[in-house]
Amino acid sequence: MKQLITILFIGLISFSINAQDKVAKIEFKSDTIDYGTIEKGSNGVRVFEFTNTGDAPLIISKVTSSCGCTIPKKPEGAILPGATGEIEVKYDTNRVNPIRKTITVISNAETPTVALKIKGLVVDSAKTSVLDKKEKSIVQQ
Repeated sequence: MKQLITILFIGLISFSINAQDKVAKIEFKSDTIDYGTIEKGSNGVRVFEFTNTGDAPLIISKVTSSCGCTIPKKPEGAILPGATGEIEVKYDTNRVNPIRKTITVISNAETPTVALKIKGLVVDSAKTSVLDKKEKSIVQQ
């Protein structure tokens, strides 16, 4: 009886060790999106593309932004090994200012937390600087 319990115990341990060999790995094409200089009210939707380079299904459980002006959208369902997926990010371009935001991705991957970044500048061409409107200085006239 002791031998049977010992064999079952060793089998259970070896089964759990083998089950842990398969992990999901998330690899992004780029971890930063540069909006560049864009106009106020323009399209603020951009996409982070990634691939599951592991050998287990990748499940993204949560995607959050560092502020409410950026809305990330996570993929639904599992991403199978070798498959690609997208995380859509929408920035509110009605805010005229520099863009420096972080999107945090939480998943079951080997690296469970990944930080993605967006950057750029939103300008309003209707409101130009007083210095830009002035063509000639008083001295030049």
